[in-house]
Amino acid sequence: MQKNDLIQLVTTAMPYGKYKGKLIADLPGHYLHWFAREGFPPGELGRLLYLMSEIDHNGLSSLLTPLRTEAGKPHD
Repeated sequence: MQKNDLIQLVTTAMPYGKYKGKLIADLPGHYLHWFAREGFPPGELGRLLYLMSEIDHNGLSSLLTPLRTEAGKPHD
């Protein structure tokens, strides 16, 4: 995991579904855990969702706070 991976979590929006337009870092835990059970989509989106699910599962979401400020994206 690189810093750029974490920055992508606070700057990339979910492209489809119920949470379309919501930043990946702001997706609810139950939605991330659903992907973990059912399977992540292929490609970069799946990689980012997997990373966010691991961060959420391990209670590390606060690590993203300074990156939100750096990226100019305040938390919802």
